[in-house]
Amino acid sequence: MRKTVISILIMSMPSLVFAQDVVPFKLGTFADGGETYLGLVLDDSLVVDIAEANASLDGDQPEVPADMTALIVAYDELAPRLRAIAAAAASEPDAAYVRNRTDITVLPPIRPHIIYNAASNYALHAAEMAGRPGEILEGPIPDPIPGIWERTPDDRRQNPYIFLKMANTIIADGESIRMPPSRPNMDWECELAVVIGKPASRVAVEDAEDHIFGYTLENDVSDRGGRGDGRMGTDWFLQKNHDTFAPLGPFIVPKEFVPDPLNLRQTLTLSGTVMQDSNTGNMTHDIYDMLSYVSHIATMQPGDIYAMGSPSGVGTARETPIYMQPGDTAVCAIEGIGTLTNPVVGPDSE
Repeated sequence: MRKTVISILIMSMPSLVFAQDVVPFKLGTFADGGETYLGLVLDDSLVVDIAEANASLDGDQPEVPADMTALIVAYDELAPRLRAIAAAAASEPDAAYVRNRTDITVLPPIRPHIIYNAASNYALHAAEMAGRPGEILEGPIPDPIPGIWERTPDDRRQNPYIFLKMANTIIADGESIRMPPSRPNMDWECELAVVIGKPASRVAVEDAEDHIFGYTLENDVSDRGGRGDGRMGTDWFLQKNHDTFAPLGPFIVPKEFVPDPLNLRQTLTLSGTVMQDSNTGNMTHDIYDMLSYVSHIATMQPGDIYAMGSPSGVGTARETPIYMQPGDTAVCAIEGIGTLTNPVVGPDSE
């Protein structure tokens, strides 16, 4: 992970050196010994129980929320304390409030009630799904979407497109993607997911960054088996909303630790074979465009997530389609954000 070091003055921590460097951290939700808690993650390996560390260290002890959404809402007030906790844990990794990630259970970092997912938001993915892999498709300039997505006369990009994934699809890093009975055509899509930090309604593109809290990963698993009844159009509910079809996490990275979210390598490997290898800079509509678009339809709330679509390299678009099989392991990785690893199991696996 690229580490940004920022000098700050922590006046509320007399037991620590006044002038300190900010230690980059991620945020997650964990289970240990029957207890669920919010954790601050260092180097993807050490997990700090935020509430326990807050109670143990000197200085002001603000109330620590019990869930991630509440922490996001209170983040501006909590940030100085979280930075102090990160610094203390980095200097004393054997403290009682620090655990090894491998010794505890990683849960989904947050439980949004729904995920907004971008469709065909990478040009090469749109082309491969149209049966023209490797091409950049061009057509007439689309009409605007009145009241929702206006466009300049020379903007040739397709209009944004969003579908929804429900909460039942969400699983954590390490949990199994389960093949639905008689539905063997499971595909992968490694995506950057953006976490909303404050309410967003009809937000202009130039103001969108202010509503972003941070970033995580989603593997947008798809059922490519179709309906079989000849009805027209894509059945997004059937294709996208089976249980376990949205691995999410493993952690959330606050935006201050991601200097350039539009230039991050993203890959997906299936059982060690690279299937997707792209960059977030290849999006048709970037994270600010998409927040603006969604917020012109639905008010986005803190903790909501929108995922930015898949690069090319999905299994169904290959000359000979490849699908995830029981026994496979899917690994979605985005530079600076993390690595999301999920095994694949059959419908009868316990």
